[in-house]
Amino acid sequence: MELLSPAGNLEKLKTVYLFGADAAYIGIRNFSLRQKADNFHQEEYDEIKKIKGGKKLYGALNIYFHHADLQNLETHIDYLSEYPFDAFIVSDLGIIDILQKHFPETRLHLSTQANCINLEAAKVYKRLGFSRIILGRETPLDEIKRIKDALPDIELECFVHGAMCLAYSGRCFLSRYMADRSANQGLCAHSCRWEYRVRDSLVLEEAERPGEYYPIEESDGFTTIMSSKDLCMIDHLKELRDAGIDSVKIEGRMKSAYYAAVITRAYRKHLDALCDENPPSREDLDFYRGELFKVSHREFSTGFFFGKDEIESPNLSERLQTHQFLGSVGNEISLGNEVSVGDEVPNEEPHVYSRRFTLNLKNKIRTGEELEFIGPDLPLAKTRDYRVLDKEGRPLEEVNHTESCAIEIDLPLKPGYLIRRLPHDGELKGR
Repeated sequence: MELLSPAGNLEKLKTVYLFGADAAYIGIRNFSLRQKADNFHQEEYDEIKKIKGGKKLYGALNIYFHHADLQNLETHIDYLSEYPFDAFIVSDLGIIDILQKHFPETRLHLSTQANCINLEAAKVYKRLGFSRIILGRETPLDEIKRIKDALPDIELECFVHGAMCLAYSGRCFLSRYMADRSANQGLCAHSCRWEYRVRDSLVLEEAERPGEYYPIEESDGFTTIMSSKDLCMIDHLKELRDAGIDSVKIEGRMKSAYYAAVITRAYRKHLDALCDENPPSREDLDFYRGELFKVSHREFSTGFFFGKDEIESPNLSERLQTHQFLGSVGNEISLGNEVSVGDEVPNEEPHVYSRRFTLNLKNKIRTGEELEFIGPDLPLAKTRDYRVLDKEGRPLEEVNHTESCAIEIDLPLKPGYLIRRLPHDGELKGR
């Protein structure tokens, strides 16, 4: 099965390719359902062409188009043609003719927003020219198998990890009502994730159903009754393959490069284990599975694949996360002798480090704290033995994410590896 990962910007695109994605999906500004992601614009297609290589790239044009949006799309055809897209992800059937006219060789993938969850609908979309259906998240495994058995030449894709929506695959008006941001235009405020207070009682009762109570569990006086659990299918990839899934998809174009890397790597290892004659040990697979719990997530569930009981109960926890993402390793640079530890501590023999790299920081690093490094094939390396340098090569006690810096270290790092640490007191709080 293809492993398909999210990329909200160039950094994330490079990261998911590096950490094992076969394909990535991106949005183009003004035409994508994740408008709050950075999305792609200007001349970023030049960089994409350099890094794509033999990987696949899918462009999400999955908003629902008003007439003005259609006109805007027509004026951007030349711009879209600069991107090396292997397929377009489409929700609104109104743009099919436009895309088929201007991009006859580019495949069409039906977005999950179109809510295709049954065989008869799949037949219709196949006749319209779609080569792949991204199934609605509500599709159970037995229905997936029924579609694939009847239409073996159409590709089926499904989400296997990430956020689930309170509404039917995103068709929700809560955000528009509460925050004036339409989910169907890519501006969802995730109002269902907010915390709410229920006055005077810990149950909800609907007027036409007296005596039927919806229990409310509160924490600090608030509840999250509309917040759905996150999806995690890493333990059930074989069942998906046997049902006929061709591509497994990770949600998260608005999430960090760290999130995308850790989740992509874990699913890569488990997918490879399905095919390898000499699969990784159970211990190794359990390690990568355990990494899923270290990035920001809510309670995990298997969604609707095996029924709806799990997903019908709300997420009751705050956002769960064990580590803070600090940044990534940049290019390796030659070691110089312009500064040594001995300059600062004359009575000590200077430690000569074997490697030096630039750093791309997202959070502060304080010298001496334990850092953790992860890579596509570096499960985990921890150390306190390193030094951070400013752009003139002088040692720093701490460095902020806005500052240019480098690190000297003895670990076998490579560009693109990620850096994290355990949180300090008071960090990683919030929903």
